[in-house]
Amino acid sequence: MDSAHVNWEALDALIIDFAKSENLIEDSCSSSPSLSSSSYHFRLIIRQIRQSLEAGNVDAAIDLFRRHAPFILDDHRLLFRLQKQKFIELLRRGTAEDRDSAIDCLRTSLAPCALDAYPEAYEEFKHVLLAFVYDKDDQTSPVANEWAERRRFEIAGLMSSVLRVHLHAYDPVFSMTLRYLISIHKVFFFRQGIVSPISDLTKRLLLEEPDLPAAPPESMYEAPPFDENDIQALAHAVELTRQGAIDSLRFAKGDLFQAFQNELCRMRLDISTLDELVHEYCVYRGIVDSGLASPSGRQTVSETLKANQVEPGYCSSRNSSFEVDCNEAKQLDVETFMSNAKFDGSPENNTDVTSQQVGDAEVRYACESAIKIEGCSTSESHQPGNSTYLKNKAHGTGERNKRKRWRGRHDEFGGTPDVSCMGCSKEERSATSTTGINISKERQGVKNLDREDKYQIVLGIKELTSEGMAAEVVEEINTMDPKFFLQNPILLFQLKQVEFLKLVSSGDHSGALRVACSHLGPLVAKDLALLKPLKETLLALLQPNEDALRRGMPLHALATSIQVAVGKKIGIDEPLLMRIMRATLHTHTEWFKLQMYKDRFEKLLRIDLLKENNVAFLVSDATLKSNVDGCNLGSSQVTLSSSTWTSEDGSNPNQSFSIDVCDENAILKVMVS
Repeated sequence: MDSAHVNWEALDALIIDFAKSENLIEDSCSSSPSLSSSSYHFRLIIRQIRQSLEAGNVDAAIDLFRRHAPFILDDHRLLFRLQKQKFIELLRRGTAEDRDSAIDCLRTSLAPCALDAYPEAYEEFKHVLLAFVYDKDDQTSPVANEWAERRRFEIAGLMSSVLRVHLHAYDPVFSMTLRYLISIHKVFFFRQGIVSPISDLTKRLLLEEPDLPAAPPESMYEAPPFDENDIQALAHAVELTRQGAIDSLRFAKGDLFQAFQNELCRMRLDISTLDELVHEYCVYRGIVDSGLASPSGRQTVSETLKANQVEPGYCSSRNSSFEVDCNEAKQLDVETFMSNAKFDGSPENNTDVTSQQVGDAEVRYACESAIKIEGCSTSESHQPGNSTYLKNKAHGTGERNKRKRWRGRHDEFGGTPDVSCMGCSKEERSATSTTGINISKERQGVKNLDREDKYQIVLGIKELTSEGMAAEVVEEINTMDPKFFLQNPILLFQLKQVEFLKLVSSGDHSGALRVACSHLGPLVAKDLALLKPLKETLLALLQPNEDALRRGMPLHALATSIQVAVGKKIGIDEPLLMRIMRATLHTHTEWFKLQMYKDRFEKLLRIDLLKENNVAFLVSDATLKSNVDGCNLGSSQVTLSSSTWTSEDGSNPNQSFSIDVCDENAILKVMVS
């Protein structure tokens, strides 16, 4: 499972879209703030209505409906549910004044609605009158269900479902994708009868109780029959009964993909946990500045899980919706990416997130530090001046400031929640004022550096790799840890492949052959599984051109592999979100193999892009898998397998390079010379 491949560039694009859509980040590359999308505005309204109803404040919710969604109050089916809940909440308060208000609510609001809301409404009206007789604490009473606080969450979920569709306030694509993948992951392991290795994460992230489905209008009860294929696809995708799928299609007026989105958004994520995971990933990938504490100013998800403090159970969104960074009060004016592109979170308006992928990546890498930090040596004899490409970059300060800043989640209707730094560690608090790596720290060795400094080192090496500067990467890593490539020979082989192809592209064939003879050949001699990738690499000599490097090696994927391995070496674990994506994408693939049909919704949710193989890897699956155990990288073993891309039909993606047009003896001669 951990060997499953993920296209991290595609995930970066989805994460950036999510963060922009939810106004979680500020962009210091932009000089002027921008307005949020209407979808984001409506999602905030829905969130506040949900909080009001879950708190039992029905009047506040009705006031919000009146201002932002009056069509809800025009629907007597929904108005009856609201007035019935208001009646119960007035009685729950227990004072004589509130009891009088409850009677007035019955006479002026609830009874009139009961006459024409729906056929069963009048019977429900008579039944709820028993609340006058039975106490709210009597669990054996006929109206115990009416008294239950769970009813608050049910009506809040129902209203959210209706509002989401009418206001077109769908969640960002990444949020829906994560829900879908986790739900399939849970079903897969349940059917297999085994426990998922990420069960603690999935239980904490995806809440057990979904929102109630929105009922279709009465005019849709006589809708024409739907395509049975659509009914079955929807039912299997989101675990509905056949009748449930039909009702969902009725509410969506027969639109399969809208019905699917409606059902996905009914699944509830713990927002604070999601924000923690996204923030951790963004810092790790260099999307946001690493000099900030965790987004909630609390214990991070990783720390919580390590402390075994995860307590699965029903979770109220009002306790998890509006979490902000513990340094929020110190941040500058809000600057978002919304001025550059309009993202309202709905797949309809984000028709091609991946079309933004290259642009987003270019903006991000342009805004990232070119860090190349000097002096990564663990050797006391190493002098900072010996480092060539991580040298004298002002320690990344100016470039790092161009990264996006984590803004955190705001309640824009009620102001910014109270902010506290009590949950921030001393290391995290000091990180905000860190301006770069100190020369004196460099002489202490990498493992003694602050967390902030370690991030800059890892991101600097990642950036070098992304730029194809393989020789410089090898030099810096060897300076930092001479034993690194002895433990990670596959990564060294891949870097030398990049160096070889870069020299071929520049026309330096002699230099390319020297790399092959001095490095690639000896590595193959130690592991004959690398022989085929070597031969395919040498084929670049037959077609020298400027695209040899681009066609031959996916630099961003290799950069991620290097980042994870180097990060683990100096004490930076890969983000939990990376682990979740590997596991859930793997089970998605396995699940549809068992079902023996193609997922009709994977394109809508960009799952196909997360698995996409758009370049040829020169290290085959078999080679990587044969070397995983010997590399002793723990969780970073998966980075070796990030090169294990196969095409959808299972064929070898390297087959375009597999024509053996060179004499094998000549190739072997190059290897041993």
